Amino acid sequence: MAVRHARQRLASPSRSLSAIIHLAGILSFSASFGYLTVNPGPMPDSYGGQFKFLTIIGLAASLLTFLTGFLADLTGSARLFAIKNRLSVGTAPLEVLVSILYWGLTAVDKTLVMPPEVALPFLPDFGFHAMPAIMLTIDLLLLSPPWTIRAYPAMALSLSIAFFYWIWIEWCFSKNGWRPYPIMDLISTWQRVILFVVSASLMTGSTMALKWLYGKVNGIEELKEEAKHPLKVD
Repeated sequence: MAVRHARQRLASPSRSLSAIIHLAGILSFSASFGYLTVNPGPMPDSYGGQFKFLTIIGLAASLLTFLTGFLADLTGSARLFAIKNRLSVGTAPLEVLVSILYWGLTAVDKTLVMPPEVALPFLPDFGFHAMPAIMLTIDLLLLSPPWTIRAYPAMALSLSIAFFYWIWIEWCFSKNGWRPYPIMDLISTWQRVILFVVSASLMTGSTMALKWLYGKVNGIEELKEEAKHPLKVD
């Protein structure tokens, strides 16, 4: 049975368009993981495996989010639908951040984010670094109720993700002797601190930008105003 939040554009969870969109995302994300099994890249057996990379962590989180959404579509479960929406509050801004950082840095110098000997064809590259952000944004704008998260909780979430990822890659560095992205070995510790703080700020900004876009697409003026003035306290 189709369900629709009062401020949600399309019926979801639903076995019609909602299920098709979630299935399309699952197939895309699964194809990216399939590409990794055939083309594992350099040192696939190093500590942490592919999950040293923020791209792969984000891809796994996106797959989990869409699998939850698809199960909600098939079962009509309000609980699974709510879980999918909570997951997307973290995964959608994270994937937007991944896209901003990856395409921004590659525009400057692609060797900052991957070794020179690694060259991804366009379709896998797009699948890893653009499709998750695109699909999660579509899910948010069309198949989800508006986010209620404010700027300070979004900032806390972003800083927490940045902090734990930094701890994780430094732990992997202690085992492997190298960090997953070349740029991290080219800069000092304090510069890495700045990089992670800037990344957390970009993720927070992505959350607010997605809220504004939701308000724009779905005609909710108060959501747009809230996103434009994130630090305003009621």
